[in-house]
Amino acid sequence: MERTMTYSHQGSLSHILRTFALSLLISFVGMLVGAMIVPPSIIPLFIVVELVMIVAAIIFRMRGKNIGYGFLYAFTAISGVTMYPVIMAYGSMIGANLVSGAFLATAVIFGGLAWYAARSEKDFSFLGGFLFAATIGLILMGVLSLFVNFGSTLNLLLSVGGILIFSGWVLYDVAQYREGVAAEEVPLAAMNLYLDFINLFLYILRFIASIVGISRD
Repeated sequence: MERTMTYSHQGSLSHILRTFALSLLISFVGMLVGAMIVPPSIIPLFIVVELVMIVAAIIFRMRGKNIGYGFLYAFTAISGVTMYPVIMAYGSMIGANLVSGAFLATAVIFGGLAWYAARSEKDFSFLGGFLFAATIGLILMGVLSLFVNFGSTLNLLLSVGGILIFSGWVLYDVAQYREGVAAEEVPLAAMNLYLDFINLFLYILRFIASIVGISRD
């Protein structure tokens, strides 16, 4: 059914973005918890739970159901816990300043693309099929990288691809939400934007690490 402007203010794009921003804050709190409380030995358990929750959200969406705010905030908190060792690994590899720079770059890119998609009248729905297939390809390459050393150059190319793909997801998702959604769909919409942001951040970190790796070779 075509979207109209009949949705309540509760389901507006601004409300989705506020929920997304709160999700990022909760993720940051999760990182602090991961740093101070969670033993490294049980981080894999949190990763499994995170993946299960992503799959559950996908299944809910396919069945026409929605996730709640509790699900969203629990997911982002767990995501923050699992992000901590990743951030620390990149920090030791490229330095804390470059990690901070990567986060700032992510915020600027995400914000710019979100602003453009929200203000533009362009329809980005044509990107959906390509982005889905490309994301599956990235996941498969990520699994393969666990067993095969790609090297700095191939990692650089994959990171550029990841940046472009998740930049595309930002355009696609924000354009889908710019007319608003039903109030009960806000948590899932915010979760999609959260995943766009986090994956964009991770691929920017990977890009910087690849540049540093090439310069050291």
